[in-house]
Amino acid sequence: MEPLIQHTTPHSLAADGLAVGYDQREIIHDLSVRIPTGKITVIVGANACGKSTLLKTLARLLKPSRGSVLLDGKSIQQIPTREVATKLGLLPQSPTAPEGITVADLVGRGRYPRTRWIRQWSKEDDAAVAEAMTSTDVLSIADRPIDELSGGQRQRVWIAMALAQDTDILLLDEPTTFLDLTHQFEVLDLLVDLNKSDDRTIVLVLHDLNQACRFGDHLIAMKDGAIVAEGNPSEVITEDVVQDVFGLAVKVVPDPVAGTPMVVPIGRHTTVQDKTLQDKTEQDARPRTSPAAAALAASAAANGVCRPMDNP
Repeated sequence: MEPLIQHTTPHSLAADGLAVGYDQREIIHDLSVRIPTGKITVIVGANACGKSTLLKTLARLLKPSRGSVLLDGKSIQQIPTREVATKLGLLPQSPTAPEGITVADLVGRGRYPRTRWIRQWSKEDDAAVAEAMTSTDVLSIADRPIDELSGGQRQRVWIAMALAQDTDILLLDEPTTFLDLTHQFEVLDLLVDLNKSDDRTIVLVLHDLNQACRFGDHLIAMKDGAIVAEGNPSEVITEDVVQDVFGLAVKVVPDPVAGTPMVVPIGRHTTVQDKTLQDKTEQDARPRTSPAAAALAASAAANGVCRPMDNP
């Protein structure tokens, strides 16, 4: 489907020398990064490594103590809030909606940054909301209250609201959290569709490394508030990097479906060696019969079964 609203000049997003923290505790240290325009970038790393902190700082929810976030080459702190909201959309973790609000009303709120008292709701706003709900497959439930929806439906509605902002850059913080496997893939497939339809720049935080490799064009691996590796999934997700970032021994093999790197944790149990050892132990534990006893048993069986017939 052709997008109703065409994006002409892609916006760029970068960070230069960032230092960010909470309550005098620095989480991100001297971090610089350039987000690839028109690609899907996935930020991965262990808990408390700074993934969400980086995303919030890129979205201007957090102010760095040093360094700057650059939107189109200009410090995001110097750009008016409404202007930022027309270029960059954010879906935070576990967003909440007013009680009783319907799908259409919530998605429509994504247009607020583009409306002013001198510019009332227009046909362009209607088109943007309709396109957002159509793209996320929530148009059929437009009149339903958010409270009545499943987790996967709610997440699609929140994404629709972010899309209704009509921004070139979309940031999502763990959009698959609390969703079952089917709904996780629905959301991630949707993001790929959005990226391919209009070269939208998408940045998201994910915990699942295999999903990050399958759906991401560009990966950023973080540890202790710094970037350890970034680039193509096949370059970033190696056994050494996973061991360094997560402290976990793994095997990295080709995904049989997508061909992207697939991470298989080794762990301390249920490896091939463990299964082989278990089978051998079970075999060794079986009762053993001496050769002589086996010969006697065979002779007795033959005598009972193969006895020649007596001549008349």
